Amino acid sequence: MSEISSRRGTDSRESGFTLLELLVVLAVLAMLIGLVAPAALRQLGNAKEKIAQQSVVRLAGVLDLYKLDVGRYPSTDEGLRALITAPPGVRGWHGPYIKDGALPEDPWDRPYLYRVPSQRGGRDFDLCSQGPTDQSGGSDASAQICNR
Repeated sequence: MSEISSRRGTDSRESGFTLLELLVVLAVLAMLIGLVAPAALRQLGNAKEKIAQQSVVRLAGVLDLYKLDVGRYPSTDEGLRALITAPPGVRGWHGPYIKDGALPEDPWDRPYLYRVPSQRGGRDFDLCSQGPTDQSGGSDASAQICNR
């Protein structure tokens, strides 16, 4: 019996990690997470901005299709909803121009801003995402992601 108990004692000491070893591993993991997490979050933010830019370009193309059919862009009051349902009295509407039947939202789950005529020179309309900081045309409109 003493042989069995001494063997078990030896096995249990050799088979596990010491508390110090576990703490060292946890400290190394915490440092790695602390270094990698900010970079990963930055990349996620950049990806959302790129998605918003691509969505604005795509929606601008859809608005151009609407103009080809109807002869004009939707008014500000009609908004992007005119891409889903025909506004009253509009002739030549061949939509819906958006398949889902729902108004698109930017990557931050906010509606796109649409305005016609454009308040920025050289454009027929303004189509903007408010960006990550929810700038709807206030003092920092540079955060918006708009059509070019």
